[in-house]
Amino acid sequence: MQQPTPPPAPLRRVPVQRRSAQRLARILDACAELLEETGYEDLSTRAVAGRAQVPIGSVYRFFPHKRAMAEALARRNLDAYADRITARLSASAEPLVWRHAMDVVLDEYLAMKRTVPGFALVEFTVPAPQESRQANYEVADRLRELFAGRLGLDATDEGLRTAFLVAVETADALLQLAFRTDPGGDPAIITETRHLLRAYLGRYLDDGPADGTDVGTAAGPAGPDGGVGAG
Repeated sequence: MQQPTPPPAPLRRVPVQRRSAQRLARILDACAELLEETGYEDLSTRAVAGRAQVPIGSVYRFFPHKRAMAEALARRNLDAYADRITARLSASAEPLVWRHAMDVVLDEYLAMKRTVPGFALVEFTVPAPQESRQANYEVADRLRELFAGRLGLDATDEGLRTAFLVAVETADALLQLAFRTDPGGDPAIITETRHLLRAYLGRYLDDGPADGTDVGTAAGPAGPDGGVGAG
């Protein structure tokens, strides 16, 4: 499976001093707030500078244009998403059960979708033609490495890499549908997404035949909401 070449880092300058890092954080916070209010098309570096209460030159010191700024926000969202998942999974002393981990992955995404400013428009990537999008490759790789390290799987296995990419792409499409039909996320679609992910990934993460037989039973029993925190 060929993976797209990663894009260049959106930052012109990586902050070294604490004060500079705090200014960058204010710029990205302002970018997220304005995305929530005006959308991507009406976003401007000047408006972000005004909201962040920094000189316009401070914005250009980090970003050549608004797309680079939104890309940095998307990168911050991905890092925050990975950190939230890791914190949840590390909080338990119990051995990791992958279905619970999958619930955490979905629940933390839903929580960010509902509460993080600008996330509805810029999740892990900026608006772009479908053929140039590669954020889901990065999300899938982050999740695969996280699961592999805790479950004793081979993170370099190409079959596992493909499985996680398919799972992420499928979940992405279904959750976009869930939030398109309901601002809070349609509970029925979210529940079906959870069942689908469990059944599909069970082929690779459960002990048993690698050819996908008995996939339906691999998902195991689920509660009326399809798992932890659905809907």
